[in-house]
Amino acid sequence: MTDRQNGLTYAQAGVDIDAGNALIEKIKPLAKATRRPGAEAALGGFGALFDLKAAGYIDPLLVSTTDGVGTKLKIAIETGQHDTVGIDLVAMCVNDLLAQGAEPLIFLDYFATGKLNLDDATRVVAGIAEGCKRAGCALVGGETAEMPGMYRDGDYDLAGFSVGAVERGAVLPRLDDQAIGDVIIGLSASGPHSNGYSLVRRVVERSGLAWATPAPFAPDMSLAEALMAPTRIYIKSVLPQIRAGRIKGCAHITGGGLIENPPRAVAEGLVAEFDWSAWPLPPVFAWLQAEGGISDHELRRTFNCGIGLILILAPEEAPAVLTELLAAGEDAFVCGQLVAA
Repeated sequence: MTDRQNGLTYAQAGVDIDAGNALIEKIKPLAKATRRPGAEAALGGFGALFDLKAAGYIDPLLVSTTDGVGTKLKIAIETGQHDTVGIDLVAMCVNDLLAQGAEPLIFLDYFATGKLNLDDATRVVAGIAEGCKRAGCALVGGETAEMPGMYRDGDYDLAGFSVGAVERGAVLPRLDDQAIGDVIIGLSASGPHSNGYSLVRRVVERSGLAWATPAPFAPDMSLAEALMAPTRIYIKSVLPQIRAGRIKGCAHITGGGLIENPPRAVAEGLVAEFDWSAWPLPPVFAWLQAEGGISDHELRRTFNCGIGLILILAPEEAPAVLTELLAAGEDAFVCGQLVAA
């Protein structure tokens, strides 16, 4: 090939290959720290291998999920708080796997931006690695896309992809086993998690508060810090209960809140009936509701209202499950039951 004078380069077009390579080198130790049986978590190949036999599975089904962080990223970008959105990204995927009874095994991310900021991207990926460690899955790869003209300066977007496994006879929900009177246990959320942030941002705009202002519902933190609390990951506390055969259904409370998500885990002819007095509405949601004039129904179909995950189980199983969840560090409580539709 012939060199051409004054020829354009990819870097002049806005894509810095060297910066992308530097990011890979910086995140290799982060990925290596997420190793688990079945995965070596090595970066740089065209694909990642996973050995299900080495992970202890006999007759597994694979379960896959994909998700993002949504407009919560706007707060991260506007305030420079990039350290926890990676945890959110992992949580949104692996908690969905849990709802099927599956153990998260591997995770991949997609990071897209207009111009790669090496420090910011490294902080994001460090959060992804931390989320993988909390979920017990391996960060085995990903993709960084630098796309000038697609994003404004400083903007970026994230997508996550996770694969899990569950033994063939342990898939959730166990619809045929559910019955009237089955108990619903709620596990506390850390905040809005990663849903409803378009409404959150609209409420903040209406309030006139700056992101650096002390949060009205958590004065020891700034408003941004309080609203950026990362999504809780429930794998290590709940998976043992699923594997013990105690759980008949599980729902991750994401977009659609406590109205739209529970029916996905409940058998036909039954419905989840919540005792709304069983837990106090966390201060962040009380503030959002008051400041935004949000109705109860709208609040419950937009936000998790303090419950990030629900479990459905027989009444006689509830005391032991609650005891073990509390011992595992969860704030868990009975919040309802199944009744005839």
